[in-house]
Amino acid sequence: MAIVDNRSLPIALLVESAAPHESGLAIPTLRSRYTRHVPDRLIGDKAYDSDPLRKELRRRFGWELIAPHKCNRRKPPTQDGRSLRRYRRRWGVERFFSWVQSFRRVETRYDYYPENYFGFVQLASIIILLRRF
Repeated sequence: MAIVDNRSLPIALLVESAAPHESGLAIPTLRSRYTRHVPDRLIGDKAYDSDPLRKELRRRFGWELIAPHKCNRRKPPTQDGRSLRRYRRRWGVERFFSWVQSFRRVETRYDYYPENYFGFVQLASIIILLRRF
């Protein structure tokens, strides 16, 4: 899991097993922020379409969650087209993941333990940050 700013630089990272759902990992990822920078809104894919997550982010941080609704959503929509226009900016997260995947050790995941893998993901993020400044 990664949270990046508008320049595709990492704000928070979290490595977890594949079992938990992404919407359940959003709050722990936000707690592990590296910076004091607090975004006004979060942009996520359809996996983050969760009304409890929206309420929790609004209550705890005052943030707006921008995620398109799933096609099988039964509840009425909570977003209009104006906020979903910002969803186009999600390419910044994908750009960060492509930068991280350029490091062979991170891409192939040679490490058995998640702590070791997370260390190399953090090292790759540091290198990305240093290249940008």
